[in-house]
Amino acid sequence: MGEINHFEYGWITPALSYALSVLGSALGLVCAGRIRTATSAGQRAWWGLLAAWALGGTAIWAMHFMAMLGFAVGGTRIRYDVPLTAASTAIAVAAVGIGLAIVGTGRLAAPRLIAGGFFTGAGVAAMHYTGMAAMRLDGSLGYDPLRVTLSVVIAIVAATVALWLAMTVRRGIAIAASALVMGIAVNGMHFTGMSALSVHLHESRGPASGTEVSGLLVPIVLAVVFGVVGLVYALLAAPSDDDRAGAAYVSARLDEAPQTVAAEPAPDPVGLRARSTLAQPGAQFPSRRSIDRPS
Repeated sequence: MGEINHFEYGWITPALSYALSVLGSALGLVCAGRIRTATSAGQRAWWGLLAAWALGGTAIWAMHFMAMLGFAVGGTRIRYDVPLTAASTAIAVAAVGIGLAIVGTGRLAAPRLIAGGFFTGAGVAAMHYTGMAAMRLDGSLGYDPLRVTLSVVIAIVAATVALWLAMTVRRGIAIAASALVMGIAVNGMHFTGMSALSVHLHESRGPASGTEVSGLLVPIVLAVVFGVVGLVYALLAAPSDDDRAGAAYVSARLDEAPQTVAAEPAPDPVGLRARSTLAQPGAQFPSRRSIDRPS
């Protein structure tokens, strides 16, 4: 049996994986908040897609990949099947997107939340074990059924809580606190699933297939960076609730302005109208007595 090391590079990979999960969770919660305030089906679909990428692509899948950088098995090198790795990404994003669609349409109720959480959690677990199946090494993988079941339960519970937070949490400290909790849940599910793994090395070593981690690192890092930058840009470019409220207030004040001016004209200083007649040919200069005389 091969010796498994989940922290080949010490605390760096788990710290980075947690940071990615928190960042993705925070962006996903903000995007999910825009779903609730969207005024059209197209806007809801757009923000749902961005939230699915933030939660599924960054908070879950990118976290999984970062944690796997610290995974090593003594006596064998680890490679990855690229199509299967890409499929695990698609599974994570699709699972979160469908879960958001379930809870985001209509009034949030317990049956919708449970159904969305179950589907999303099962999808997250499928992503994890698909990513594990993408590993290529000189050995066979085995799993402890009890710990696998526990990891799936954690995924479903965490997904249900995440969807509830996505539909209820709105801004500020609540989003930050929720992202920290979601980061713990995502990492807890990952390392629980990893603890179920055992590797039985083969006596005869065949030719290694797949791609080294170094070959996947650059494109994945670029995808994550551009994805995060795109999410931040989309959030900054789109008007927030406060922006819309401010625009509505200004528009209402502008609509009321002509009526206010007509109803309450500005007072005319004494003699100002009289002095303005001097510019007319043949006009007489008004005296103080004529100005003060009541009409």
